[in-house]
Amino acid sequence: MQVVILAAGRGTRMKNLTDEIPKPMLKIKGKPILEYKLNALPDEVDEIIFIVGYRRGKIEEYFGDNFKGKKIRYVVQENLNGTGGAILLAKNLVGDKFLVMMGDDLYHPDDIKNILSYDNAILASKVENPSQFGVFKIDENGNLLEIVEKPINPPSNLINTGLYALTKDFFNYDLVPISEKEFGLPQTLAKMAKDFPVKIIQTNKWHPIGNPEELEEAEKKLKIFEL
Repeated sequence: MQVVILAAGRGTRMKNLTDEIPKPMLKIKGKPILEYKLNALPDEVDEIIFIVGYRRGKIEEYFGDNFKGKKIRYVVQENLNGTGGAILLAKNLVGDKFLVMMGDDLYHPDDIKNILSYDNAILASKVENPSQFGVFKIDENGNLLEIVEKPINPPSNLINTGLYALTKDFFNYDLVPISEKEFGLPQTLAKMAKDFPVKIIQTNKWHPIGNPEELEEAEKKLKIFEL
């Protein structure tokens, strides 16, 4: 099984920390964020597909073509056209079922293992201020109904962590635009959810790393998550 890791962006909110390296290569306790991610992968994953772009040589030089027996491939996202556009680049490289994760967040191994139990699923986390995010609306079985962007009256307090289990059925759907130049993976998956169940799985062991403060906080999370 493949995992597709999105690692093409610079991470402008990191300011000068990413002048020379891509955000997923920023270090926590001496190791790149990406290395913690790869160490968390279950045995079922035997191939890693990096979607790379900005300063991609830093990732390629560090990881090479193999990580602990798992084959590594690199695909260049020349046009940064969103998460949907990034996944489309891996269409001919993945099997019937695969994982997708963001390159710059921390995920717990148990959550990655758990999401494999479902054909199509998204890992979600509860937040105190859901009105600032795209929020999942789910049915009584915990399946996705829709994503409501920055709602005044949120249908839940569950937001996307960027970890997905997907089947190749995803590629049968036209990508949903989220701006003039970008296409969204979760928005396209919400369209797919009208035909296939997309399970929303909850976790309290996800740590986003979007700015220098969250990067600093990540070291504490490593101990809590036992990574």
